[in-house]
Amino acid sequence: MDIKRAPQSKKKQYIAWGSGVVAIVLASVFISGLKPAAPTVERATLWVDSVRKGELLREVRAPGTLVPEHIRIIAAVTAGRVEVLPVRPGVTVNPASLLVEMSNTDVQLQALAADQAVTAARGQLASLRRQLAQARLAQEATIAQLRTQIEDANRQIKVVEALDKKGLASASEIAAARDRVTELQTRQTIEQQQLDEMNSSAKEQLQLTEDQVRSLTAIAGEQRNRVRSMHVVAGENGVLLSLPLEVGQWVNPGLELARVAQPGRLKAVLRVPETQARDIAIGQKATIDTRNGVVEGHVMRQDPGSAQGTVVVEIAIDGELPRGARADMSVDGTIELERLPNVMYVGRPAYGSADSKVGLFKVSEDGKEATRITVELGRTSVNTVEIKNGLAVGDSVIISDMSQWDNVSRVRLKR
Repeated sequence: MDIKRAPQSKKKQYIAWGSGVVAIVLASVFISGLKPAAPTVERATLWVDSVRKGELLREVRAPGTLVPEHIRIIAAVTAGRVEVLPVRPGVTVNPASLLVEMSNTDVQLQALAADQAVTAARGQLASLRRQLAQARLAQEATIAQLRTQIEDANRQIKVVEALDKKGLASASEIAAARDRVTELQTRQTIEQQQLDEMNSSAKEQLQLTEDQVRSLTAIAGEQRNRVRSMHVVAGENGVLLSLPLEVGQWVNPGLELARVAQPGRLKAVLRVPETQARDIAIGQKATIDTRNGVVEGHVMRQDPGSAQGTVVVEIAIDGELPRGARADMSVDGTIELERLPNVMYVGRPAYGSADSKVGLFKVSEDGKEATRITVELGRTSVNTVEIKNGLAVGDSVIISDMSQWDNVSRVRLKR
């Protein structure tokens, strides 16, 4: 006969399930507590430098070009058409060397008209002088005639007075003679005043006319200078740098015709990033690398403003330039800013500016891994940077670009 069995207990199943869940939770907690696996980086591809202490030479390096210290820019004084170009850039010229010959009929006609105006003004001046001289002579003749009449009237008075003493002349005759003298003397005074006024007025008229002649002469001289300016010469010794013209080209006033530079007198014009130009001062030492040699120099000038993120700094060449150095040659310049004694420094990282905090990978003592740390940077140079905090002398850090590992704090170094 069948025997009824009791139902199997599920207590053991519950215990097994509970143990499994606890094991899974503990495993998850353990795994989450583990450090993430560090990526591996080939050490040969990295640039590692050690922290040192000593004198730090701060420098600024920038590209630039050699340019002449003295350049004479020759511009067109008047409009004209280019007729002759006897020389081309690169030749040596002297003050009388002809660079450009131009022509302009209108300018030549204006010069002729100015000369005619001067001639006419000089004719007017001569005619005025003649007229004034004739008027002065006529007035002087009138005064001389009055002087003669006064002398005659004075003699008549003496005759009348003598007759009066003898009782042969009446009182009316004596009065008439005296009135005649008075009248003539008054007329002489008036005529003399007219002569003085005439002389004064003549001086003013001559002065005005002479001023007009001088003005017209100056205008004619400028017109002749305009004509001569179409015969363009170098004006000084040097080398012709540029002559951007073609025969038949029409030139407007003010257009640059040519540039003449004195040979051998070159300076370096560097374009320094504006973030590095703040400590540059006049007189600082500099070296210019022409790729054919290095020459010493010093800072002679810098622009007060910046353009396109750079500041123009001019370097005077103290030594003799290497052979082959010429204008517009590309050079590299290094300016010595200052020497910092007894500071910690390391090679300049691929990123990070002066007086900032950056994250750098510090290499462990065994050289097998590198850990990111925060480093405070100080003053920078071309290839080095001052360490203010975060590193000690002898520490090794990776200074090459590690931007692809920004999301990790540790890397393994593979030899």
